[in-house]
Amino acid sequence: MKELGRIITAMVTPFDKKGEVDYEQAKKLALALLSSGSEGLVIAGTTGESPTLVHEEELRLFTEIKKAVGNKGSIIAGTGSNSTAEALEFTRDAEKIGVDACLLVVPYYNKPTQECLYRHFKTIAESTSLPCILYNVPARTVTNLSAETTIKLSRISNIIGIKEASGNMEQITKIIGEAREGFLVWSGNDSDTLPMMALGACGIISVASHLVGKQINKMVYSFVKGDTKTAAEIHRRLLPLVNALFVVANPIPVKYALNQIGFDVGAPRPPLYEPDAKTAAFINSVLQKFKVDLPLK
Repeated sequence: MKELGRIITAMVTPFDKKGEVDYEQAKKLALALLSSGSEGLVIAGTTGESPTLVHEEELRLFTEIKKAVGNKGSIIAGTGSNSTAEALEFTRDAEKIGVDACLLVVPYYNKPTQECLYRHFKTIAESTSLPCILYNVPARTVTNLSAETTIKLSRISNIIGIKEASGNMEQITKIIGEAREGFLVWSGNDSDTLPMMALGACGIISVASHLVGKQINKMVYSFVKGDTKTAAEIHRRLLPLVNALFVVANPIPVKYALNQIGFDVGAPRPPLYEPDAKTAAFINSVLQKFKVDLPLK
């Protein structure tokens, strides 16, 4: 299995002034992220505004970005859905394109039981040869994927890890301690990265890495090498920026910040809109205190 990376960016989807996907800018952003600390990219995840993308747009994004990136980094396709049949078909389509893995979010709105969740993910995983990463984000989906269900799912060979954004350190500790050997846990919240790595997580699927990818890379690898002092210093220093990027719903702040530094990604698609004046001023006030790693040319 291809190494997917410890620092993976959940990439925004650039739109043009008409609100259409800007595929050329998406390819430029993908390459810029991989040259500034990221080792892989999640395409069409939450940060990529998957709720307002249609499958044709997502499949074209997978195709064009994978072709542009080549072997420079891993491409992980957000193919999850609250419909098992839809997620299964979409994952198969992504596999044909040649992506490196898929990200499968906990079904939202339906409120499935834990047994339902197990059968949902098992069905999708058994339909593909792609490595599958589970995505637990109960703040958005309402339903929490329990530690027990995650551990049970880890016994399926191509379910290789989880993006854990529950913030529940007791649950995360249990997963890391009891899942099958080699099962990977990525932090799904930038603010949790270092605490989770202290428990045994492998890294982060990040939003802040759009702006400070090299610094996050240094934090993660400092910790891996045993330099916990440097890792902790970077974690503390970046925390105000991380908090600013989640002051309102993601990806509103990060898209605004990217536009402000000169990397045009357009506005979010409705029902998300650009931040109001007060929120924008706050993001600007924090952003100007940080060195940005993303190359602008």
